[in-house]
Order: sequence, then C-alpha cells, then structure tokens
Amino acid sequence: MIRINKLCKKFGHHEAVRDLSFSVPEGSAFALIGANGAGKTTTIKVLMNIVEPTRGTAEVLGVDSRKISPRELGQIGYVSENQDMPEKLTVEEFLAYLRPFYPTWDTELEKSILNQLRLPPERKICDLSHGMRMKMSLACALPFRPKLLVLDEPFSGLDPLVRDEFMEGLLQQAGEMTILISSHELGEIDGVATHVAFLDEGRLLFEESMSDLVARFREVHVTLERNGTQNRNELVAPAFPKCWLRVRTVGNVLSFVDTQFSEGDVGERLRALVGNVRTVDAQPMALRSIFTTLARAAREGALP
Repeated sequence: MIRINKLCKKFGHHEAVRDLSFSVPEGSAFALIGANGAGKTTTIKVLMNIVEPTRGTAEVLGVDSRKISPRELGQIGYVSENQDMPEKLTVEEFLAYLRPFYPTWDTELEKSILNQLRLPPERKICDLSHGMRMKMSLACALPFRPKLLVLDEPFSGLDPLVRDEFMEGLLQQAGEMTILISSHELGEIDGVATHVAFLDEGRLLFEESMSDLVARFREVHVTLERNGTQNRNELVAPAFPKCWLRVRTVGNVLSFVDTQFSEGDVGERLRALVGNVRTVDAQPMALRSIFTTLARAAREGALP
C-alpha cells in the first residue's frame, strides 16, 4: 500500500528525514512511532504530496507521491491534529460540501458515524472543541470507505474519554482499510497496531510486526547466588551480549532488557556469564517501555 525508499527531506540545513525506507503491507495497521521531531509528520506530508522529497521516493497506492491524482486522493482518508476546516460552516454543511467529491460516499455510514461520535450536525465548526474537531476529521475521512486511512498524531490533546470514542469509531469502521498512524501516544496504539516502525531524529531504527517485537523484548531480573568470587564489578562485565540493554545491579540482583529473548536459552546464557543463578524473572514489556529503552540506547549509541 505504501513503499518508501531512501527518502530524505531537508528544510534548509536541517535534515528532517534521513535515508528512510519501509513498506506498509495492505490491510495492516502500521504505526509510525517516535518522539516529537522524529520526522513522522514530515514523512506523512511527503506521502500526501504536501511537501516534495529532497531525495528518494515514496509510493502510495502504487503511484509516486509527487504524481498523486484525484483518483488516488479519492481512496485516501487523511486526519491530522492540525487539519484546516472551514470555520463558518456547520458540521452538516461541510459534509454536504465533501460528498460530491467522492463517488463512493455512503450517507448511511455518515449518519452512523455522526451518531456514534456524538457530533451535532447543526453546530458550526468554529464552535467545536479540539476533541470534537478531531472526531469531525474522522467523520469526514470514513464515509467514502477509503482504501488507505492516514492519521497524523490524532490523539494529541485529547482527553481519555474522547480518545476512547475516537478509537472506537475508527475500529468499528476500519473494515478492509490499511491504516497508517503516526503517534508518540504509545498507549493508544498498543493493541491496535499490527506493524510498527520506530523513527529517531529522522532515521529508521527498526521496522517489524508488533507480534515479533513484543515477543523478542523482555525485562529480566536475575537473583544470583552469593559466593566469594562474585562482586558488583564482575556483574557488569563487558562480556554481556549486545542485545542486553540497561544492564544494572542492585545487591545480588542483575536486571536488564533482553532485546532478543528466547525462553530456551536465557538460563544457559546467564549461567555461562554470571555463574550460579537462584531465580530468573522475565516479564513482557509494553510498547511504551520498549520505545523508551530503544530511544535511550539510540542516544547513547548502544543499539544492538
């Protein structure tokens, strides 16, 4: 559905996106994650032909992003936290304006979405709160049943209830859509995204399916047997695998994040490196914890 190859985008001397390559599979919910300023919005603006790439290519629905025509735009829904809408029109007037542009517009689906999101048709857009405006953007993007739905930081500034209503409205209408969502609100995409790409300062640090990512990360706490030759300095020896991040010790407890966890060999590796092991506790990690761990490692030049 989307293919990006060696994409670069510069604004003056600032390189917002650097040699970026990834693909979004059809039917996936693909999350583009990273801190503010990581290059997520710039990447989306290139895809939507809002800005042109400096180098490299970006394809959407099989078409170069610089050559997107009304045919492709009629199959793409776009929701952004900074989306402009005509302030003086009411919700109903703006939807009526949009309908003729989309031959596949479903008026029954439109009514269902308005009811579900509790959007008052008679209210002017200028009188909508930020949360209501985001729901309005979603109500404009879904009734024509797009093949691709692009969400750029849709959760920014939303209170928890509005976020839940937004996600509920989205998931109920997702159907066969491919979804590209950029966000630093990781708790909102955990459990929704099927694939994830992690950007840091314009660079892609990794791209993989959520199932693979969650499976390979564990926060490990190891209780060691005390003996006469073991001490704190030996426990943080540089012989530890590079896939162990945030290695630290408190007393006789060794803790680390294993980025290549395997249930079968973690005990053997530990015994070979640190000797007698009393207990091993390996816990799955939430997406937010994985993100912060990798972000720190990237800044410290310690990524495996």
